[in-house]
Amino acid sequence: MHRVHNYRVHNFSAGPSQLPLSVLEQVQDELLDIQGMGASIMEISHRGKVFGPIYDQVRERLREALGLDDSWRVGFVTGGATMQFGLIPMNFLAETGRAAYFHTGTWSKKAIADARLYGLVDLPFDSSESDFDHVPHPGQSFELDPATRYAHFTSNNTIVGTQFASEPDTGSIPLVCDASSDFLSRPIDVNRYGMIYAGAQKNVGPAGVTIVCIRDSFLASNKVSDRAIPALMNYEQHLDQMPNTPPVFPIYMVNLVLEWLLEQGGVTAMQEKSSAKAALLYDEIDKDDYYRGTAQKESRSVMNIPFRLSNEEAEPHFIEQAEAAGLHGLKGHRFVGGMRASIYNACPIESVKALVDFMAEYRRVNG
Repeated sequence: MHRVHNYRVHNFSAGPSQLPLSVLEQVQDELLDIQGMGASIMEISHRGKVFGPIYDQVRERLREALGLDDSWRVGFVTGGATMQFGLIPMNFLAETGRAAYFHTGTWSKKAIADARLYGLVDLPFDSSESDFDHVPHPGQSFELDPATRYAHFTSNNTIVGTQFASEPDTGSIPLVCDASSDFLSRPIDVNRYGMIYAGAQKNVGPAGVTIVCIRDSFLASNKVSDRAIPALMNYEQHLDQMPNTPPVFPIYMVNLVLEWLLEQGGVTAMQEKSSAKAALLYDEIDKDDYYRGTAQKESRSVMNIPFRLSNEEAEPHFIEQAEAAGLHGLKGHRFVGGMRASIYNACPIESVKALVDFMAEYRRVNG
């Protein structure tokens, strides 16, 4: 079949982000006719004989990739991770209840604001005074109020390029994690968590669906019982079932990306590849003072790598020249400025090598 990707750029977009080429090719092949139906996946019933097995399969693949046993339930919701900022306290934080939030960036700020609408919020860690340039170091422990229902953290901060190297130590308090920008990029200890959620558009699919995984025991012990919650805002209505028409096409895409990820070797292989890609780029940034990273070294992300030029006025020129060389999506977020390379699971190491080569040549010509 004819392919339309005669030229594809090196894509460093922070999200929506690059998808595996083999997945896009399969979607291209199936777009007009899914499994001999004579119709697109976007045109068939979500309760029909084609999508039903896809829905079952995507949940099983997700369980395999994350290492979830039968004590976990999985749902696919809409509204992005941002919608969950309000739904989590709505479902799990009573008016007199208490939750802990690790404040490490823009997204935790939004989550904290929503949580405070429903209950008491403690901040065991807050890096706002240093422009969120670091997260807790591995092994750092936190003494939380025994009445704390859950501890929320953002595992990877897309904008500022910081990442938790491991789960924060909160003792027996269950973790709730916004894993949107490093989802399925490394193994995690799921026993530490009560809930894991992630927008698909960084690491596991297109925009339009958010993955929610909740442990049965967390749901049973933390569910607010004295608050009226609309049906579609009640997590129990979404877990392992479809209360309304789900985002069929994004779920179909997530299923294909999960298939690709498992074929690549799962999250362990993703971690190895991510570490190698990040090391290449950070080595170039740290080579001298022509480039500089913006996050503290011990907190650096392997997913999102922001950096500046020593001459910040030259940064628009750098971005312009990079795009001319086929390196796209490098403009940094306005909060940080400069450049940012997002090197999620689907970003091949060849793209990172191309960026590093460009950076070296740009330094040689303009330094």
